Amino acid sequence: MFSIETYKQRRQKLRSMMSSGIILLIGNNESPANYPANTYAPMRQDSSFLYFFGQHREGLVGVIDIDNNTETLLGDDIDVEDIVWMGFTPSVRELADEVGVEKSGPMRELKTICNEALRLKRKIHFLPPYRFDTKIQIMDLLGIHPNQQKEAASLELIKAVVALRATKTEQEIEAIDHACDVGYAMHTTAQLLIAPGVTERFVAGQVDGIARSLSQGSGFPTIFSQHGEIMHGCPSDVKLEAGRIVICDAGCEYDDYCSDHTRTMPVSGKFDQRQLEVYSIVEDCHDYVLQIAKPGVKYADVHFDVCRLMTDRLKELGLMKGDTEEAVRAGAHAMFFPHGLGHMMGMDVHDMEGLGQIYVGFDEETRPNLEQFGTNCLRMGRRLEKGFVLTDEPGIYFIPALIDEWKAGGHCAEFINFDRVESYKNFGGVRIEDDLLITDDGCRFLGTKRIPYHPKELEEFMGTRNNQK
Repeated sequence: MFSIETYKQRRQKLRSMMSSGIILLIGNNESPANYPANTYAPMRQDSSFLYFFGQHREGLVGVIDIDNNTETLLGDDIDVEDIVWMGFTPSVRELADEVGVEKSGPMRELKTICNEALRLKRKIHFLPPYRFDTKIQIMDLLGIHPNQQKEAASLELIKAVVALRATKTEQEIEAIDHACDVGYAMHTTAQLLIAPGVTERFVAGQVDGIARSLSQGSGFPTIFSQHGEIMHGCPSDVKLEAGRIVICDAGCEYDDYCSDHTRTMPVSGKFDQRQLEVYSIVEDCHDYVLQIAKPGVKYADVHFDVCRLMTDRLKELGLMKGDTEEAVRAGAHAMFFPHGLGHMMGMDVHDMEGLGQIYVGFDEETRPNLEQFGTNCLRMGRRLEKGFVLTDEPGIYFIPALIDEWKAGGHCAEFINFDRVESYKNFGGVRIEDDLLITDDGCRFLGTKRIPYHPKELEEFMGTRNNQK
C-alpha cells in the first residue's frame, strides 16, 4: 500500500476529470473454487478499486460524489465468528482512515445512495464488470441487466481511469522493477531445472513456488510447454525431450504490480543450428524494439517495423519470399507471428484490458485493425508516452493447423514457401519477452537483472546446471 496522500491525490484527479454524478468503484468478493468455503486464494482485488482505494479486503465499494466532493467507503464489518477463522480484520471505518476517506458505512447504504441518485436523475458511473456477482450487484442497484452492463458502463469513467493508470509514477515503477527482479528468479530457476526427463509440470510448479515465496504470487497462469507454437500452452505431465525447445512465459505480482517475461530454452542446453537460426531472428526483433521505442512513436509502427525485419530474415531462411512491404501489408508474416508485439502492463498483466482494449491500447488517432489475421491481435498501437509500461514480445511459431489451412487455400502463397515451411511443422515456437518503461527520450527494460536470453549467454548459464546438483 502506498501513502494516504497517494490515494487521496488519485481520487482528486479522477473527480477533476469527470463532469458530474457519482462514481461506483466496486471491489471484488471471494471467489469459490468448488464450494463456498473453499475459495481461490489469495483473494484478488479489483485493480481499479485498488488503485483509488488501496484496500485488499473483500466486499467493499468506493463511492465518489463528483458534485458534492465527498468520498465514502462502504462494506460490512467482520463479526467475531469470522474473526475466529480469519483473525482480526480492521473495521471499515479504520480501512477508510488508512486511505484518507472521510465517510464510511455499511453496505446497505449503497442501495440508498443509488436510489437517491436515480430519483434525482444523476449520472451513475461504473466500469465494465467482469465477475458474475458484480453483475448481479449492479442489476440489484441500478436495474441494468447483466447483458446490457458492458454498453451501459461509463465511457467517461473508462477514459479517465485509463488516462490515470496508463502513466506510471516513480512508486509504481519501483514496484514493477521489483516484480521483474522476482521474474528473474522465476525464469533462472526454470533455466537451471530444464533437462530431458523432467516434466513440464514440475518446472512450472517450481517457477510458481518462487513467485509465491518472493511476491504475492503469479500474475497469471504460468505458460510452460515444449509446444511453443501454442500461445498459452499449459504445463502438463509430459517429460521434456532432448533436442526440443521449451517456452516459459511467467510473471509475478509484487505490491499489486506485475511482471511478464518469456524465455525459450533448449532442453538439452544447446540450440541446434536450425533452432539457433530462428531464435536469432526473434532475438534481433526483440532487441530492435529497445532502439526505436520512444515517446511520440506509435507502438503499431514499432510492431510493423519488427514485422518487416522478421520478414526479411525469414526470407533469408527461405521460409518467405517476395517484396517485404507487400508481404507485411498482406499479413503474410502472421503465419509465423500471429499476435501483437506487446501490451500495456501494470496492476494487470494486460493492464486495464477489462476496460476495453480500444480505449487502452488505442485512441482516436490510432484505431485497431480487426479484420486482418494477426493484426487483429495487436493490443497496443497508440503513441507512446513517458511513463508507459508495456511488453516487448516478438515470436516465431510453426502452427501445423495454420500452415495446413493457408497452404490448402493458397493464402499468401506469393510470399510463403510452403514446401520449406512443411519441414518446420515439428519445430514448436520461439518467443522472447521483456517489460519496457518509456523514458524521456527512449525506453529501458524494467528490473535490475536481465534474465539470460542471448544464445551464448543462455547456453553458458544453463550449462551451470551440473554444478547445481
